[in-house]
Amino acid sequence: MTNGERKPLLALTLGDPAGIGPEIVAAACAAPEVHRWCRPVVVGHPEMVRRAIALRQTSATVRVIGEVEQADPSPAQVACLATGSDEVLDAPAGEIDGRSGQAAYEAIVAAAELALAGRIDGLVTAPLHKQALHEAGHHYPGHTELLAEMCGVDDFAMMLYLGPEEPIRGPAGLAVVHVTLHTAMRNVFEEMTSAEVLAKAHLAHAFMLRMKGEAPKIGVCALNPHGGEGGLFGREELDVIRPAIEAGLAEGLDLEGPLPADTVMIRARNGEFDAVVAMYHDQGHIALKLLGMHRAVNVTLGLPIVRTSVAHGTAFDLAWKGRAEVGSMIEAIRVAVRLCDGCQGSEFGVQGLIS
Repeated sequence: MTNGERKPLLALTLGDPAGIGPEIVAAACAAPEVHRWCRPVVVGHPEMVRRAIALRQTSATVRVIGEVEQADPSPAQVACLATGSDEVLDAPAGEIDGRSGQAAYEAIVAAAELALAGRIDGLVTAPLHKQALHEAGHHYPGHTELLAEMCGVDDFAMMLYLGPEEPIRGPAGLAVVHVTLHTAMRNVFEEMTSAEVLAKAHLAHAFMLRMKGEAPKIGVCALNPHGGEGGLFGREELDVIRPAIEAGLAEGLDLEGPLPADTVMIRARNGEFDAVVAMYHDQGHIALKLLGMHRAVNVTLGLPIVRTSVAHGTAFDLAWKGRAEVGSMIEAIRVAVRLCDGCQGSEFGVQGLIS
């Protein structure tokens, strides 16, 4: 940072230790650029960090700290705030296990509490496994819902974000916000209300306004094939989505839709939209991941804290084999830095941190 500014202090949680989380965290902590941007502190079991460092052969050492303020990390030394019991050390790699789910839960809770107390500037999470979380007795669909409960917010959303690099041609990248999230498809029709569509449009607007510096253009997906064909394939576009768009336009949002989902992402890729509001999980996830899975970043909107994450799962098939892709974790750290108040005026500027 320039002018003696303090680098943001970020907590990196290990996610489910049976997956690729520890490996990608260890690899990110070895990246010199990460230390130019921020002060990363790993939250999790120190022995899992040591094992991941050995796997990646980074030659770093682990310094266990009692208070997050003691962190003085470098590529050669990983600062680790210890959480969890030693039981996780016996959990098998690449398998669903309640001990791993418990370790992931304790790390994210500890990091979120630090963020809520203002002791860190943000948190970046490695992926957890939802079934392992449930087997540990924590019945949340994922990070997003757990963090929303801890923060006491009801108006929140998961967003996937790709910075402005090919094939994304928009000047501030592309964001996809989901109206419904971790739910069965049969529940989408009940949960997809006009109020929810409008709320997610507002969240997308606020995020991309910050990233772009001017009002973003937002495309709103239809739910049904061909945009419903005037009600022939379903009335959700007429009865739910269109009223939300009209309300958003009246409130000053730059919205267009409802647009057929099979073409809206092509237009967004080409720079016609800065953000897209998707109606359900896979409608947004599949399209964006095809455009850049290993650069994509998961951002939780609506929280009073900064939280970003990788845009992929635990990848049990790759766990502890030394082959995990670290790009999404490094991008998640970079976007978290951009969102932290402490990064304003940094040497990077907006484009340096999102490109």
